[in-house]
Amino acid sequence: MTTEAAITSKERGEDFSGGNNGGGGGFNLISGLLGFVVGRFGIGGVIVLVIICFIFKINPLGFMGGGSSTQPAMAPHQVHSVRSAQQACQLNAASLFSCRVLASTEDTWGKIFADAGKKYKPTTLVFYSQRGRSGCGAAESAMGPFYCPADQRVYLDTDFYNELVNRFHASGDFAQAYVIAHEVGHHVQDLMGLSDQIREQQANVGKAAANALQVRMELQADCYAGVWAAHNRDRIEEGDVEEGMRAAQAIGDDTLEKAAGMRPVPESFTHGTSAERMRWLKRGIDSGDPAVCDTFHHDIDS
Repeated sequence: MTTEAAITSKERGEDFSGGNNGGGGGFNLISGLLGFVVGRFGIGGVIVLVIICFIFKINPLGFMGGGSSTQPAMAPHQVHSVRSAQQACQLNAASLFSCRVLASTEDTWGKIFADAGKKYKPTTLVFYSQRGRSGCGAAESAMGPFYCPADQRVYLDTDFYNELVNRFHASGDFAQAYVIAHEVGHHVQDLMGLSDQIREQQANVGKAAANALQVRMELQADCYAGVWAAHNRDRIEEGDVEEGMRAAQAIGDDTLEKAAGMRPVPESFTHGTSAERMRWLKRGIDSGDPAVCDTFHHDIDS
């Protein structure tokens, strides 16, 4: 069962970097977030679905879940909604911030697609607690944010922002917004038909080669996140870009494997090294042009 409602254009149009009572620049998002929000943003408004899931929590290494885009679609399932759209987006500073970030990605990519003579189909942001279900299977907190092409939704555990600060030492508004923009980048890849092409290639090669293709997918999504940032410079404050770069560095495969006490093995990488992630994020920020994000025909290390 789901409940849908539309956010007013006024709510949707407010600057996502606006301040709150917490002080400091932008939204200083509260840690230890608990909540359940699902947001869908359309050009004519915002639609939000809200779910809550109760189950145990596990903790493997993975953080960024873009690699889950290779998972097959699962059988349909029901979700229980408990709040209207407007209540969801105003549940706390984190939900409001997330709604505004996703709305800004829609505006950005809507214009980019329109300039290319195409129509952008918005994605949906699904917040869940500890564990939920997606069109690609289980959605677990240990997976981190991920995009599921089967239902064209972005999934984000409600404790994600807290983990981003405490586990990855990547605090700040832009660091949090960057990860949402990265997952929206996977949605852009899906709309362009690239996701299907890469999955087909991955199915016909060995694991190491499939991982290498996934790395290029992830780095392109990082670059697309940078493109989004470039188109929202008026909403970015001093120090925001540095926050995003620290986040990209913190979630590089080599950094994560070292943090887990492992020797980095390039063949096992699925998202790219810290240096690669920072490089491609910066490339998107510097240019604002998605054409520079072609990781499949360029050396990812230059």
